[in-house]
This record gives sequence, structure tokens and C-alpha cells, in this order.
Amino acid sequence: MEECTVMAGFTILFVFFWGLEENMPGVIRTLRQTVCHVLQRSTACRCRKEALPGLFPGPSPWQLPADANFHSASFSETDQPRVLITGGLGQLGVGLANFLRKRFGKDNVILSDIRKPSDHIFRSGPFIYSDILDYKNLRETVVNHRITWLFHYSALLSAVGETNVSLARAVNITGLHNILDVATEHNLRLFVPSTIGAFGPTSPRNPTPDICTQRPRTIYGVSKVHAELMGEYYYYRYGLDFRCLRYPGIISADSQPGGGTTDYAVQIFHDAVKNGKFECNLKASTRLPMMYIDDCIRATLEVMEAPAESLSMRTYNVNAMSFSPEELAQEVLKHVPEFQITYNVDSVRQAIADSWPMNFDDSNARKDWGWKHDFDLPELVTTMLNFHGFDTRVAQAN
Repeated sequence: MEECTVMAGFTILFVFFWGLEENMPGVIRTLRQTVCHVLQRSTACRCRKEALPGLFPGPSPWQLPADANFHSASFSETDQPRVLITGGLGQLGVGLANFLRKRFGKDNVILSDIRKPSDHIFRSGPFIYSDILDYKNLRETVVNHRITWLFHYSALLSAVGETNVSLARAVNITGLHNILDVATEHNLRLFVPSTIGAFGPTSPRNPTPDICTQRPRTIYGVSKVHAELMGEYYYYRYGLDFRCLRYPGIISADSQPGGGTTDYAVQIFHDAVKNGKFECNLKASTRLPMMYIDDCIRATLEVMEAPAESLSMRTYNVNAMSFSPEELAQEVLKHVPEFQITYNVDSVRQAIADSWPMNFDDSNARKDWGWKHDFDLPELVTTMLNFHGFDTRVAQAN
């Protein structure tokens, strides 16, 4: 009992010195490190697990127990969530923000990124600067804006990541650790997207189930497997409400390709309308799972709103359709008879695509929380061409 009392005293000192370290040099830092060392080495006290919070590596070494409640206000299921979206200027962030603002209110959804937004995005709702590699900034953002839901979209995608592995490792892995620690400390509901890139050449490809051998061979895929496993670990170890979907290739009309291997399925519509031809960097027969962005965003919200007891796992496959460049081109030709496609295969992207699933098995998502897609290939092509003004172009030609 006396040893437990001593350890509790060390705990109080640890918190005190941690708060002072940033403002006081030398001796304070030494004392804090000494207290931390004693806490970490002590295993004799039987009540430690119940009495003391856990120590985390990295920039957030101090975490509160999952059931701690030191806040003046708490989030309940009847309240509107306060949402933060990291990496918000990527392919999915802006669309998700617009969708969530219609649901939860404009001021309850905060878009963030390290890049400057366009005037249109800046005026459409709250936007802030947030760097996921800056733990202090991230923590302040969550506290100052009273965040309860966090959608973590900051990442370097597959093809881009292979050209700068060190940066991809920092953003995709170190940044994730910061997100996990902040979400755990402040009891957030956390969504982290995963990808078809989380699988590798030894995975079953047609179809690919939720649980199987993964072993990806890109830094993007490795980092996503890491995210899936870390999120599941934090769920079981600390009670973090972690939720994850493995997205197929996402096709969106109002954003530019972002460096992903499946981006040919976005670029083809830009070029078909503008030039009437498209050069594809994958082989004609390369089949990959795909989804229109509206289905993707709706799936994301549905899994976030699903009752916890309905979720049999923390990471789910979701899918809508599967096609090859040749099949997509044939569907475009039905609307643009003069359209021509040629192939100039990029060996790096082709190797990545050849290691990915050809089709996703998303039966668990459909069974557990009622996932159902709306867009198949014909609806996708019609929607994309209409968005890019194809009807207007035909009318002018006639």
C-alpha cells in the first residue's frame, strides 16, 4: 500500500513537470525524465494498472484512462458531433465536408489542411491550418474546437508515396500515431480510411475478403495495414472508438487526380470531354474495384453512425463495381462515339495494380450495418460525363 502511495506521488510529479518542461530548461527536464523513468520501471505495485494511466511512446507520452471524464461538457448520442477532417483538401475531404455540413450544420464541420484553400472552399465553411506532424497544434485544435469526431484523410497515395518514401513514412505513419493519441486522450470517434493498397500479391484477389494475408509492397499499403492494426489495438487496449473502411478506387467528378494508381478512371473523363482521347498508364485488362464518390461518402457516414454493437470488426471492405480500363472505355464510347483510348503502360503503377485485389468481398459490411451501393458502371459514366459538360458539348456540336 505504501508503495502504491509513493507511485501515486510520482504520478503527480510527472504531470507537474511535464507541464513545465516547455517553459523551463535544464533541471526541470531532468527531473521529469527521472520521474518518468521510475514510473516505467516500477512493476511491483499490484494496483498500478488500475490506478495509473498508461504511458505511450512518441510525442504524447501521457494518456488518460478511457473512462476518465475531466471535461465540463460531454458528447452524447443526441448531440450533433463536432467534426474535424484532416487532409481536407484532398480528393475526399471537401466532398465529405459538404455532405456532413448538410447533415450536422455548417459550423459543426471543420476542414483542415497544410495547404491554402481556394476562395470557394474557404467561404463554404470553417477551415483551419492543421499539421498532423505537429502534435501540439493538433491537440490544441481538438480542444479549442471541442471536436468529438475525427476523419483522418492526411496521406501520401500509392504512386506518389513511392517517389518519396521518407515523407510518406512521416505523414502516413508518424502522423497517424499523433492522431491515435489525440483521439484516445480526448475520447473521440475516429475514422481512418484504408485502401485496396493494403493487400499484396499473395492476397486472394478475386474476391478479396476482409481478413486474409495482406503483405503489401508499397509504403502506402504498408502504412495502411499499420493503421488498421494500430486502430484495432487502440480499440482493444484503450477503448478508442476506431472505425475504418477499405476503399476501392474512388472516382470523383469535382477533383483532380491525386497520384493514385486508380486515378486513370478519373482522368479518362477529363480527357474524353476535352480532347476526345485518353492515354492510359495501365494495361487494358487490369481489373480493379471502384466506387463513385457519393457512395464512398455515404458509406463513411453510415459506418460512423452505426451502433457499436452492430460492428463485428473495426475494418471493413466496401465495394460497388469492378472493371478494367478497356471496359470503362467501352462504356464511354456509348456516349462519346469518337472517343479513342491508347495505352502507354507505366511499369511502376502496373506492378502496384497487379498486386491489388480485382474485386472486394464486402459481405460483412452489407450484413453488419446494411451497406448498399447506388452507382454501377453505367450510372458512373453518365454522371461523370454530365458533370464535365458533355451534354452541352454535344448540343453545341449539333
